[in-house]
Amino acid sequence: MSRPRIVIVGAGFAGYRTARTLSRLTRHQADITLLNPTDYFLYLPLLPQVAAGILEPRRVSVSLSGTLPRVRLVLGEADGIDLDGRTVHYTDPEGGEGTLRYDRLVLAAGSVNKLLPIPGVAEHAHGFRGLPEALYLRDHVTRQVELAAAAGDRAECAARCTFVVVGAGYTGTEVAAHGQMYTDAQVRRHPMRTGMRPRWMLLDVAERVLPEMDERLSRTAERVLRQRGVDVRMGTSVKEATHDGVLLTDGTTVDTRTLVWCVGVRPDPLVESLGLPMERGRLLVDPHLQVPGRPELFACGDVAAVPDLNRPGQYTPMTAQHAWRHGKVCAQNVAASLGIGGERRAYRHRDMGFVVDLGGAKAAANPLGVPMSGPAAGAVTRGYHLAAMPGNRVRVAADWLLDAVLPRQAVQLGLVRSWSVPLESASPEVARVPGRPDSDATGGPADGAPGGARSGGDSAAGRSGAGAEAGAGEHRPGGGPARGRQGEPAANQPGREPAKNQPGREPAKNQPGGEPAKGQPGGEPAKNQPGPEPAKNQPPKNQSAKNQSAKNQSAKNQPPKNQPAEKQPGEARSAAGGSGRLRRPAEAAESRPDRAPGKPRKTSGPPRATKPSTTPKPSAMPKSSRPPGARAPGAPAPSRSARPPADPGPEPPANQPPPGPDIAPGPVKRTDGRAAEGDS
Repeated sequence: MSRPRIVIVGAGFAGYRTARTLSRLTRHQADITLLNPTDYFLYLPLLPQVAAGILEPRRVSVSLSGTLPRVRLVLGEADGIDLDGRTVHYTDPEGGEGTLRYDRLVLAAGSVNKLLPIPGVAEHAHGFRGLPEALYLRDHVTRQVELAAAAGDRAECAARCTFVVVGAGYTGTEVAAHGQMYTDAQVRRHPMRTGMRPRWMLLDVAERVLPEMDERLSRTAERVLRQRGVDVRMGTSVKEATHDGVLLTDGTTVDTRTLVWCVGVRPDPLVESLGLPMERGRLLVDPHLQVPGRPELFACGDVAAVPDLNRPGQYTPMTAQHAWRHGKVCAQNVAASLGIGGERRAYRHRDMGFVVDLGGAKAAANPLGVPMSGPAAGAVTRGYHLAAMPGNRVRVAADWLLDAVLPRQAVQLGLVRSWSVPLESASPEVARVPGRPDSDATGGPADGAPGGARSGGDSAAGRSGAGAEAGAGEHRPGGGPARGRQGEPAANQPGREPAKNQPGREPAKNQPGGEPAKGQPGGEPAKNQPGPEPAKNQPPKNQSAKNQSAKNQSAKNQPPKNQPAEKQPGEARSAAGGSGRLRRPAEAAESRPDRAPGKPRKTSGPPRATKPSTTPKPSAMPKSSRPPGARAPGAPAPSRSARPPADPGPEPPANQPPPGPDIAPGPVKRTDGRAAEGDS
């Protein structure tokens, strides 16, 4: 009998705790698979210290494969769940797709940045939910201070030294507190020529800082922030954001180059596609963390609306503390449903208090309901984080010790650019890179470019984000198109067929009369461009101007690329006058009233570049392979009133291969973008 299959989507606080507990409870009695876009568990509460240069990124990243025995790790993002077929479809980091079958499914996808319909926020603000965003903020703040120190203009220096943080919750308060200390240390070692110092602003529509915490802790945190010089403005938010600053709701305009968005989070949009009962974007579950009517489906963490048994009628808040406890209870109930563990149990929590790290020796904490501040609160806060971390405790403690005795290294690595961490991303834990399968082409201007535009769109999971969206199109960093080039067949296209919607056989889009754009191959030739139209005084319509083979003649008769240019057919000359004046294709088109305008002639391939020849050479093609009434290429073109000459001229050398079809007369220009001898 096969073992039951358990699939866990997400490795945040809830998913990681579920996988670790199940690994201990099942002990090879079930196959556990963890689906996550990264191979590490991120300890989010210490992320502000990464942005401030206190901790290195790997200190807050705990290896999944190294700490989860008997758990199979699959890198990818879930983009579809078939509840009836019991399968999870995912996309891996390199664009490959796969399917996981399950007997029990645990949804712990977590949350993403919460957006508000404020003009300019999606384009110019950055969130703070993953390592890429923390690394970007660290580099960006360092760069702005260094540019401000070198600026001679006082207004520019003030704008670069102003940092605006929106949201006075746990994350926003810690970012502002640590950021002020980080920039002050930079300026202390390298004072600015204008005598200015960095300015941090903390905005929120709430009445006080940390509205979720006790009022005494809120007053403690606000006092510490104001003592350090942070401009705390309650009841104020952003009305509009631009590249050069923000407009506040009180009418004030603040010149800045930095806008950090810490307003809040929303559940991962994956659960919205299931069609199950929801509560403010979260999946409704019973106290056992099980979806009603779906005994095989469990949900925990930020995506689950778990009833709060201590407060009837309410749901547990979206905090890391609750998610960590959800994971343990969820694992026990999953094992019980498979007959592996003991009895099911309902989730009931006891508030252990909260801690907020304000940098240095300052913090605000209320362990077991006892309010604390100052160095004592700082010691309790760091001790709590060390106890809660599932790994890297020694390394984190060592970094704290080194930061206390050594100055921080204020350097920018430039590893994460502005367009790599868009605010509207449904995967803030993964930085966007060119060629990543989350879009056809990802990229944008370099950080600090005018306009600050970034490419929009969602990640590989294909999940749409709520709120304001960024630009509709995405481009590569160079600004060029993502696929195909004008006049060239696109990659992976068979033969020489052009890509879809590219100029070639099909008329260009949005052109009048179905004709291709001017100067594009495939239809009526533009002036000085090669085309299938014969020159003036050429044989009638059913007679080829260049002794071309039949319309469906195979391209194998074309001369090889290494054929000497002088052996290929040259430019058509007028046989009547003998003056040698070259006839342009545009003039030939004007002299052909028998051809209806706007009707392109199909060709078997793009014309080849040829070198003009003063003495046309007839073709060595056997007469049996020529269409009836066709003349040899290069032969003098007769006038309309004269019959074609019977003798095509002297025979060409025996080693000359026959010319292929569709060799346009007159000056030939290559359409593949490469220069060649004979181009005009």
